[in-house]
Amino acid sequence: MVYTYIRRYFCIFLLFNIFSVVAQNYSRQDSLRGDLTIQRSCYDVHFYDLFVLIDDQDLSIESSYNEIYFQARNDFNYFQIDLSLNMQIQKIEFEGDTLSFDREYNAVNVYFPRDISYGERSSIKVWYSGYPTEAKNPPWDGGFSWENDKNGNPWIGVSCQGLGASVWWPCKDHQSDEPDSMRITCATRYPWKIISNGNLRKDTTEWNNFLGSWINKAEWFVSYPINNYNVSIYIGDYINFSDEYISSNDTLNLDYYVLSYNENKARSHFKQIKPMLSCFENYFGKYPFWNDGYALVETPYLGMEHQSAIAYGNNYLPGYYGNTDYIDGLDFDFIILHETGHEWWGNSITTNDIADMWVHEGFCTYSEALYVECMYGYEAMLSYVNNQKRNIKNDKPILGDYNVNKMGSTDMYSKGSLILHTLRNLISNDDLWFKIIKDITDDFKYQNINSADIVSYINQKTENNYDLFFKQYLEDKNIPELQYKLQKQGKNYTLLYRWKAIQDFNMPILINIGGVSDQWIKPNSIWQELNLGSFDEYNFKVRDDLFLITVKKM
Repeated sequence: MVYTYIRRYFCIFLLFNIFSVVAQNYSRQDSLRGDLTIQRSCYDVHFYDLFVLIDDQDLSIESSYNEIYFQARNDFNYFQIDLSLNMQIQKIEFEGDTLSFDREYNAVNVYFPRDISYGERSSIKVWYSGYPTEAKNPPWDGGFSWENDKNGNPWIGVSCQGLGASVWWPCKDHQSDEPDSMRITCATRYPWKIISNGNLRKDTTEWNNFLGSWINKAEWFVSYPINNYNVSIYIGDYINFSDEYISSNDTLNLDYYVLSYNENKARSHFKQIKPMLSCFENYFGKYPFWNDGYALVETPYLGMEHQSAIAYGNNYLPGYYGNTDYIDGLDFDFIILHETGHEWWGNSITTNDIADMWVHEGFCTYSEALYVECMYGYEAMLSYVNNQKRNIKNDKPILGDYNVNKMGSTDMYSKGSLILHTLRNLISNDDLWFKIIKDITDDFKYQNINSADIVSYINQKTENNYDLFFKQYLEDKNIPELQYKLQKQGKNYTLLYRWKAIQDFNMPILINIGGVSDQWIKPNSIWQELNLGSFDEYNFKVRDDLFLITVKKM
C-alpha cells in the first residue's frame, strides 16, 4: 500500500513540476543543459581521459583534449556532448576519421559516419582550447580562479557546481551520468605544482613548444565514479605533507597540499581531520573513496567538495572565516567539516537532477550536527541544529524545477538539516534512525538517485508513510504552523490545537507541561481539544527544539 501511494504521489509530483517548468518560461538553452534527452540517454559514459594544458599567463586552456569512452544504450548515429561557447572545438576524432558536429548554445551534436549499435563500446577524442569562464564569486558563481599568492606566484583553481564542468572541458554534462573512473592529466609552466582528484601516477618536467617553456605535467587517476562538477585542478606553489587514518586493520592515506609558507599553520590546524573522520565513519560508514585517499588542497576561494581532493580556503580559522556564531560558538573549522561530509552526501551518493540537490546539501548540513553530537554531546547538538534555523529564508520550495538545471531554495542547507532533525524525533527511535542513515550511504553508494528514492526508502525502512511530511517540507516554502489556545476552567486547562499547513498534514508533535516527560499530540487542520488538568501555564512548552515548526498562540 505504501508503494502504491508513492507511485501515485510521484506521478502527481512530476506533473506538477512539468507545469511549473512551463510556467517559468525556461529557454531552449535551459532544456539542452538540464534535460536527459534521447541524444544524451542513448549512451553511457564509462571513462574520461582528460588532458588540459593551462597557460597561466594568457589565462587560457590550449591544445587540450578529452577522450570520451562510452557504451551505447540504444542504436543511434549522433549524440550530444557539452562545451561552453567560450571554448572552441578544433576537431573530434573517431576510428581514424574526423567527425562533423554542430553547436546549439553550449550543446554539441556529434555525427557518426555509421550507426552505433546497442551495447557497442567506443570512444571519441575531442580536441579543444579557449578561455574558460572566470569565476566572479567562487564557489557560488564558479569557473576558473586566476589568483596570485602573497609571494606573487600563480594560484589557480576551478569550481563549477551548478554552472557545469562544460565551462572548461567537453563532457556529457548531466549529473545522472558519471564515468566509472577517470584519468586527469594537467600541464602548466614549471615550477608550479598541479593537484587533482584521485592518486598521482606520474609527475614529470618537459619542454613544451606551444608555451615555449619548461612545464610540469601531472597525471592523476580516479578509480571510483565521479560526477563532473567534482573534477578539479589546482595549480600553485604547493608543498605536500601526509598522515594516516587507521580504521580497524585498514589505513587511509591523508594528503595535504598547502601553499609553501602555510605548512606549519596547516600541520597544527589539520589535526582535527582524524577525529572528524572517526565521527563520520561511525554514522555513515567507511570513507567511500578509500583507495583514492583523502586530500585537502588550499584554494583561493572558500571551499568545494571536490572528490578526494577537497578545496579548502577558510584561512585556517574556526567557524566560517572566523565567525564562530555560525557554528554556535564552537571551535572547529566549518569548511573542513562541511566539505568532507559531501564525500558521502553528494560525491558517493549523487542526485540525477540538480533540482534534488537537497539530498546533497541537507544530509551534508545535518552531518555537521551529528559531528557535534559525536564530539560535544547531545545537548550541544540540539543547540547547534537549532542555531541553523536563523539561516532559513522560506523564500521558495527546496525542490527545484526538473530538466532545466535549476536548483531550489538555498534553504536546502539549513532547512534540509532541520527536516532530518525533525524526522529523527518523529521516528522517535534512534537505533532505527541511525541504521537508516548508515544504510542509505551503503545501499546507494556510488549511485545516482532521485529525491523520491530517499522518501521511498525511508517509508520502507520505517514501515510508515512520510509522503505528506516531505511534501510539506520540500514542495511548500512555508514551515507548518502549530496554532494553539489554552483555556482555563477552574484550576484545569484545556489545550486546543491545529495545524496551518498543506492539506491533510497531520504530523504528531511533542508538548511539555512542566514534567520530566513530554507527551504527543496529533494535530490536523481541525481544532482538537486535550484536557491537561492542573498545571502552571508558564511551564507549557511546544517542543519546537525537536521539530522544524512555527508555534503561534491564538
